[in-house]
Amino acid sequence: MVDAQWLARKNARIKRLIRDTGFAIDACIEDIRYHPDRTIDKKTLNTLATCTYIEKKLNVVVSGKTGSGKSYIICALGNAACRSLYRVKYYRIPELLLEMEDAKSQGMYLKFMASLKKVGLLILDDIGLKSYTTQESRDILEIAESRYNRSSTILSAQVEHSKWYDLFADPTIADAIMDRVIHNAYILPLDSKKSMRQVMAEKDKENLI
Repeated sequence: MVDAQWLARKNARIKRLIRDTGFAIDACIEDIRYHPDRTIDKKTLNTLATCTYIEKKLNVVVSGKTGSGKSYIICALGNAACRSLYRVKYYRIPELLLEMEDAKSQGMYLKFMASLKKVGLLILDDIGLKSYTTQESRDILEIAESRYNRSSTILSAQVEHSKWYDLFADPTIADAIMDRVIHNAYILPLDSKKSMRQVMAEKDKENLI
């Protein structure tokens, strides 16, 4: 009975952690598809699923073209972290920058940044959809600085990380961001001959037949 109560409390906590993440996709590691025409480093992914990188305060950078499954994989890694009882928060970079701007206008910026520091795993999706202004670059640097060697961050982008320098208006800020994010990160490039959204849509249509 004691074991059953403990398991029930643990499962309830995991559900709360997952609910509070803001995940864009309901994803889990076990459902990732390793198609022959899809390039995924399965060994690295399985290592990341253990969440030891979070214990070591390391980062993860996932890159790949549209439809390669970046968002699914980073949300699956977030799900694995929740099941290991880590607090996780998911943001698309454009939405995060808007929230930061809103927090500044309401005098809540320091409180908002403090809340990000408390998150064991911060997931930032869609970095590099556009070039960033100097102020946006500073905001991204502030996040990177506040989490460096303190907690883990996952970032996803359509462009490989070596091209991120061009995203930031100030080369000095770009260097500082890269220094705090990339050098202690697992790099996970993805490639797929067919969009995973197309694959999922085809599966859904098959299930209707």
